[in-house]
Amino acid sequence: MEINDLTPAERRIWEAFPRDEGVDFREHPDEDPGTAASWGPERTLRAEVLRALLLDGPTQDGAIPGLKVTGARITGVLHLKYGDVDHPVRLRGCHFDERPDFYAARVRTLVLSDSVLPGLEASNLRVDVSLRLSCCRINGPLRLSGAQVANGVFLNDAVIGTPGSRDPDDPDAPVLLLNHASIGTDVRAKRLVTHGRFLLNATTVGGQVMLDDAELNCPDGTALHAETLSVGTDLRAMRMRATGRVNLTGARIPGQLNLALARLANPGGTALRASSCTAGEIWLRECPRIQGSVNLRRTQCDLLFVAPEVWPDEVRVDGLTYRSLGPHLPAEERLPALERDAHGYTPFAYEQLAAAYRTAGDEAAVRTVQLAKLRRHRRTLPRYARVWGLLQDGTVGYGFRPMRAAGWLLALLLTGSLAFAFHHPPPLKAGEAPDFNPVFYTLDLLLPIIGFGQEAAFAPSGAQQWLSYLLIVTGWTLATTIAAGITRALSRQ
Repeated sequence: MEINDLTPAERRIWEAFPRDEGVDFREHPDEDPGTAASWGPERTLRAEVLRALLLDGPTQDGAIPGLKVTGARITGVLHLKYGDVDHPVRLRGCHFDERPDFYAARVRTLVLSDSVLPGLEASNLRVDVSLRLSCCRINGPLRLSGAQVANGVFLNDAVIGTPGSRDPDDPDAPVLLLNHASIGTDVRAKRLVTHGRFLLNATTVGGQVMLDDAELNCPDGTALHAETLSVGTDLRAMRMRATGRVNLTGARIPGQLNLALARLANPGGTALRASSCTAGEIWLRECPRIQGSVNLRRTQCDLLFVAPEVWPDEVRVDGLTYRSLGPHLPAEERLPALERDAHGYTPFAYEQLAAAYRTAGDEAAVRTVQLAKLRRHRRTLPRYARVWGLLQDGTVGYGFRPMRAAGWLLALLLTGSLAFAFHHPPPLKAGEAPDFNPVFYTLDLLLPIIGFGQEAAFAPSGAQQWLSYLLIVTGWTLATTIAAGITRALSRQ
């Protein structure tokens, strides 16, 4: 392209390009690029001129060329598909009339911060340094699938998509595609706003993903789709507001999955699906109650920090493993969440909770959880087995409440002793029987193993005979139940 074919505005950037000098067309620093319809030709650039500069622009000995423009209106399609750009591209605060095309291009660095675009096609883009889209307003889809960025991707304060613009034929269509990408350091997207699905699945991030204070909107769809995401350190989403499903299935997060103070809402569907994940720590600290179900099946972490009031009405935790649980609360406050599993009775969930309390040294809580597990299991048994379970529970609490046996024995001993003290049963052989002792006579009836010589020497009749039968039967039953409970307790040890 000849310089004689350029407008005065284009000539300014053509002359500044060889020395990497910036050209600022703004009238004041706080100018809104959304008002570009009122900008005249003095600050309008044709996309074909920028393309010619980037692919075959002039150079100057001893200087490094680069494109650095602020506050311009760019008309036409900036077509760099498959292009190889050896210069930094910095178009800050600009307004693009049409969607730029960087498909499979290679650039040194790409900066579009504070700009307004109808969309951006940059799938399979390769960036040698960083990709900066902070404070951008992108009304259409931002496509970065398969991108390779050596440094970081910056989306702080960006707004992707427009409210109510979802395709009725495909309401779950993504507006931000960063899937199957490779990012060398961080994805920084604080206060990001998306209106549609944010696709981040199968992406590898060398550092951390930061979504603090982000607002992800995809009602009845998937607000964040990050299956098999792999990060080097943390996924931070503190105070994030997600309307729609957050899907982290199979993600690998060696540091923290930090959702502290986040608001997750997908009524009638799954609000958080993080099954088969591996994370160092999972934080749901001080979150409002989650609206929608939670799926953490087969997930592994060292620390799970979540208060009971955060759990929704339906949770799936079968196979969830954690070493410690925070905050430390009484077991009675943790158990109701295990009752909400959609798959019904899941014994592993109880064993895992008991293991966490055992790690914390709270043996009383361990016994409470184990007892709750057996009571929950009892509801799955046939009726006859439930009767036996109720008997074990009522007498010795399945071996976890051994003092109950002493209470039952004491009550039966007191009943029998008083009954036989008021009316002694007659001896079988007068003159040969020992002196009658109501306490030891009752013990002889109650305890099937120990004998004090009282039961065989006296023969009750009438109501006392029926009382003796009752004491013998209850004594045998109680002894058998105690033995079963002790056996169970010893097997746990």
